[in-house]
Amino acid sequence: MSDRTTPWPGDPEEPDPVPPPRPAAEPSDAELRERLAACVDAVDAPDAVFAVSRAGRRVVHRGGTAPPPPVPRDELRYEIGSASKTFTGLLLARLIRRGLLTGGEPAAACLDPSRPTGPDPVTLAHLITHTAGLPALPRDFYVRALPAWRTNPYARYPAGRVAAAFLRYRPRHRPGTRWCYSNFGVAVLGHAVAAATGTAWADLLAAHLLRPLGLHGTGLRAEDTKTEATGHTKDGRAPVPPFDAGGFEAAGAIRATPHDLLTFLEAHLDPAGADSEGPEDLAAALGAVRTPVLRRGLGHRHVHTVGWFRHPVEGGPMYFHSGATLGQQAFLGFRPDTGTALAAVCTRRFRHRDPFVTTAYGLLAEL
Repeated sequence: MSDRTTPWPGDPEEPDPVPPPRPAAEPSDAELRERLAACVDAVDAPDAVFAVSRAGRRVVHRGGTAPPPPVPRDELRYEIGSASKTFTGLLLARLIRRGLLTGGEPAAACLDPSRPTGPDPVTLAHLITHTAGLPALPRDFYVRALPAWRTNPYARYPAGRVAAAFLRYRPRHRPGTRWCYSNFGVAVLGHAVAAATGTAWADLLAAHLLRPLGLHGTGLRAEDTKTEATGHTKDGRAPVPPFDAGGFEAAGAIRATPHDLLTFLEAHLDPAGADSEGPEDLAAALGAVRTPVLRRGLGHRHVHTVGWFRHPVEGGPMYFHSGATLGQQAFLGFRPDTGTALAAVCTRRFRHRDPFVTTAYGLLAEL
């Protein structure tokens, strides 16, 4: 991949559709707020926030089954779990656009420069696209995590163990040939990128994404308990401790306010407006993460970009990613064809036939 003339993953094959003229019958903010209120009620969680941006104009509804916290629900920071991978994908794309990485670096060589890579090494690109041949989690994860399965299993698997597990793992399939969603792989990516750049993951995230985008309510760890949303068990009654991602920061450690999440999504809708450092930097990275890099399934119906799932809807594609921790859930999505972004969060652990993701997905598709 290092010999590509265009930085991987490249530019979108075709520009996403330009938003059509707004119809006169477009729902008013009051009508949209009613729809958001119905979504919050359907989620049935102690705390829930549905936030929509349409051409930069925001409508937010907050609610829940629990008494309102001292801090307004839309100003709390929520754990977004695997939706953190959208930040990871954008960060990797920006580092590539800056010439700091190519995406073709063997991950093992990043973690251990003295280690032979072999003819078919797992690259950073394989890791972010879930094609590295790695399982969802390391083989010994469950044994170590079991004593804390209901509280904080990931905290029992630190960074050193993630890297060591990767270096001793032998993929069953040649990298790049099969897709398998892997928290393990994206976690390894974070450590490999940190090693290759000589910079801690948290510092890379802050320098290349959070500060440039003005995401002051976003971070990797719980800080002030007054401003952190409290997760709950499946029944929505018992609180759970803040999520500790352990060595899986790049795969699921982000926590952010709904407003920061909308800012993040709005940048994807208007890359040029998000970049103050030139067209070949942040704006290019925001465009690159909308580029399809993988098609799979019957008729190649499942399309993936760097960090996003991409589904066809009337008018053009919609991009989305969901996430969950032990007590919270999140859904992020945007539609370039209508200039719409949706950030939804709730504080109830995922349960059988949980309505959260289907409600959020349905709303974005409808809008």
